Amino acid sequence: MFEENYIASVKTQFLQYKTLGEKAIAQIPEEKIYWIYNKESNSIVTIVKHMSGNMLSRFTDFYASDGEKKWRNRDMEFENELMKRDTLMEKWNEGWNCLFNILNTLSAESLSKKILIRNEPHTVMEAINRQLTHYAYHVGQIIFISKMVCDSDWKSLSIPKGKSAEMNAKIGL
Repeated sequence: MFEENYIASVKTQFLQYKTLGEKAIAQIPEEKIYWIYNKESNSIVTIVKHMSGNMLSRFTDFYASDGEKKWRNRDMEFENELMKRDTLMEKWNEGWNCLFNILNTLSAESLSKKILIRNEPHTVMEAINRQLTHYAYHVGQIIFISKMVCDSDWKSLSIPKGKSAEMNAKIGL
């Protein structure tokens, strides 16, 4: 029972982060998706390239080969580039589809199987938890960049500032 609940929960959590990222990206004008705050920062394009590259590397041939694939060029993921929103979203969806293809095959028995990431053994559950925190971190970056770019045009993805009491009243708290 725990395993089935865990699998359902992580699917929901990954989908929530995917949706938050998409809602943040949708608010950005296309010419700003490659904007960077400073030379040490990443653009939304860069973060999406990295997340997609990570997802493809980790979840392709998930049970049989190391999660860090030889064909992955991680350093190239961190090079900013001009990109159309359609291309960006294709890259975004390619990574997420690879992840969800594996999540949809999980069973209670598979959670304790061992896989490798950078030659370090992880149970499938540990690997999924590792990736969930990694992707949540980057979606948070996407949201923060979107807020900076949109400034006063930003539309909150949760309860807007100063609206907690109103929301609590609405739900009967």
